[in-house]
Amino acid sequence: MSFEYEVLHTCAQSGARLGVLHTPHGDIYTPAFMPVGTQATVKSLSPDELKECGSQIILANTYHLYLRPGHELIRRMGGLHGFMNWDRPILTDSGGFQIFSLTQLRKIREEGVEFQSHLDGSRHFLTPELAMEIEEALGADVMMAFDECVAYPSERSATEYAMERTARWLERCVKARTDTPQALFGIVQGGMYPDLRERSIALTAQYDLPGIAIGGLSVGEPKPVMYEILDFMRDKLPAEKPHYLMGVGSPDCLIEGVLRGVDMFDCVLPTRIARNGTVMTARGKVVVRNADYKEDPGPLDEDCDCYACRNFSRAYIRHLLKTNEILGARLTSLHNVRFLLREMEEIREAIRCDRLLDWRKDFYAKYGYEGI
Repeated sequence: MSFEYEVLHTCAQSGARLGVLHTPHGDIYTPAFMPVGTQATVKSLSPDELKECGSQIILANTYHLYLRPGHELIRRMGGLHGFMNWDRPILTDSGGFQIFSLTQLRKIREEGVEFQSHLDGSRHFLTPELAMEIEEALGADVMMAFDECVAYPSERSATEYAMERTARWLERCVKARTDTPQALFGIVQGGMYPDLRERSIALTAQYDLPGIAIGGLSVGEPKPVMYEILDFMRDKLPAEKPHYLMGVGSPDCLIEGVLRGVDMFDCVLPTRIARNGTVMTARGKVVVRNADYKEDPGPLDEDCDCYACRNFSRAYIRHLLKTNEILGARLTSLHNVRFLLREMEEIREAIRCDRLLDWRKDFYAKYGYEGI
């Protein structure tokens, strides 16, 4: 089955859209949040637990899986779906953002990026062609093009050069990919410069790929700045394609992104803060490791239907975290993933009922967030 995107409904109140992505491994109803499985696993959670949480699709990391265990081994094991026993859709990034993060360990050239492994210091050279080879071996339903991301803030000249090089690398990715059912998404760059964003959209859209991603945001800029860029881009992105905002996953950013035409999100946030003892609740974040919860008999979130909230108290989960028991991080991770996936379910329902702005007002009032 080929990749196909349909808009099912547009919210009369907000203009946000409800859609569905058809992929070889199943349908994804959008707007959707994708838990991040960096090393071919969402940290501490099993595939069955992810499904129980409502995960339709997960993301895996090309850079990390290239370094270990290696893409050829994963190919021999039946691709990521067989390797990790996940029978639903998977998206792989290209490794570009991880290499961007290795500021002291990489050198960018037109041909590609030379970098040192953060694991053993070994040297590697990643090109758009190799990125496509790796992602095809991993076998994800959606592959991302190799791109160059810049930090915030960045000078206009450096931002423009990276944007233009991203466009040239996209052309090479398109030429390098083989006849595969995997969908390739291009990535729009351009930093915080609206005219560069518009130029990048035009350069990316010319290939008529199945989807388009928004990169280079959530890299340290204030949220209002990110929202301004999304507002500017909204009507310029191809309306018939799914729009994927990379690396964004806080509850407020998901809402504001959907209101600005975004269909897909991913972020390590829910599991990362969970391992530090922080959970998302309907009334804001709770640092359950704190002494305030030592004798708290209530669930992490009284409005939540996850396994942790149905079965355990804050006092018990705090005890697990304080004693470094693995179950503590598992329960907080499971809860946070469910919290964001349930938020997306409610957003989709609010769009269907033409009341997303009302739903946002209610959510923010309970969550204790004043908005932008």
